[in-house]
Amino acid sequence: MSAPVAWLIVAVLLGISELAVPGVFLVFLAIAAAVTGIAVFALPALPLAAQLGAFAVWSAVTVLIGKRWYQDYPVEAGDSMLNDRAARMVGEIVTVETAIVDGHGRVMVGDGSWQARGDDAVAGAMVQIVAVIDGIVIVEPLAIGALGPGISTSR
Repeated sequence: MSAPVAWLIVAVLLGISELAVPGVFLVFLAIAAAVTGIAVFALPALPLAAQLGAFAVWSAVTVLIGKRWYQDYPVEAGDSMLNDRAARMVGEIVTVETAIVDGHGRVMVGDGSWQARGDDAVAGAMVQIVAVIDGIVIVEPLAIGALGPGISTSR
């Protein structure tokens, strides 16, 4: 097997490894191996030490370019509350299912009923979730006009 082909195979293997173990690092080494393979195609008499040196230099160059790229174009994080249902509920406007009396009652959140604490409210009233503590939603009455002009906060 010729040296240029070996370098290109290394580049492909590094690229596949990046897909198998994502870390956005091996891709830069794959690019360096590909550039080295192309250089060895152009200069077939290049000794192995020079090939390894070229690979090292190109690895450093591509990693530095990649580092700069990710500083200039950072990857946006996904939804930080994706698997935190309680945090996602904060701010939701829900309906009181069982009247909140002496600070205790139940509200409907989606298709589920949750234990609630907050100011007294009649069944059917609309309240807003302000916190979730130990699986109990903490609610507050809606401010007047919170649902929009002319919409009542109770049924």
